[in-house]
Amino acid sequence: MTGNGLLSGAVIAVAGAGGPAGRAAMIRLADAGATVVGADNDPERLAEAVDAARYGHGGASVVGETVDLLDLEKTRDWAIHVEKDFGRVDGVVHLVGGWRGSETFTKTSLDDWDFLELLLVRTVQHTSLAFHEALQRSDRGRYVLISAAGASKPTAGNASYAAAKAAAEAWTLALADYFRKAGGESGPTSAAAILVVKALVHDAMRAERPNAKFAGFTDVKDLAEAILDVWSKPAAEVNGNRLWLTEKP
Repeated sequence: MTGNGLLSGAVIAVAGAGGPAGRAAMIRLADAGATVVGADNDPERLAEAVDAARYGHGGASVVGETVDLLDLEKTRDWAIHVEKDFGRVDGVVHLVGGWRGSETFTKTSLDDWDFLELLLVRTVQHTSLAFHEALQRSDRGRYVLISAAGASKPTAGNASYAAAKAAAEAWTLALADYFRKAGGESGPTSAAAILVVKALVHDAMRAERPNAKFAGFTDVKDLAEAILDVWSKPAAEVNGNRLWLTEKP
């Protein structure tokens, strides 16, 4: 599926839009006809990503806004005025990332947990709480979390990261249950889904490490395609499901 026109008229918010995955997602969603509203806490990085998305799509409707997603009220304000400005919200793509690990379980620093809990869990809590009602009002609302295979099979040195990802997954599955219950007997009209990767790779990483294999990694362009594909399936088919882009551990 090319996806062109699949999201015609849709309004999609992308949290963590300033990174390589955010840039690829904004380009692909705009290419499918969506108005894309990107948010990041780094204004310079966000501006570059928005410009790239506009250029990549030939002037599509892509806008950016600097938002502190660690502040619930600011996140709610963002959600309110996205719906007010564009008339609807049909999707939230959560791409806020971060990683810290240790050599061994024994050397785990709980400072890493404090850092990752904010980036990987708190931002999911805030965006879902801010947008869930608008997504339920949409006839094709989707909340898409990007998670990692390590959440299902943590390694000794990745305790903090895996635990944070697992918590984010659990929170997203609770949102899915909200959509399920709101849909009643006829089933959900909106959905919360989890895309699971081993890790992400992009062109700059390959340029820096030309001999690296990146085995099992998902290219950010392929991730963007998978994000788009969540809208091609009925809400009931994707709601509350982990959609694996890598081998299950």
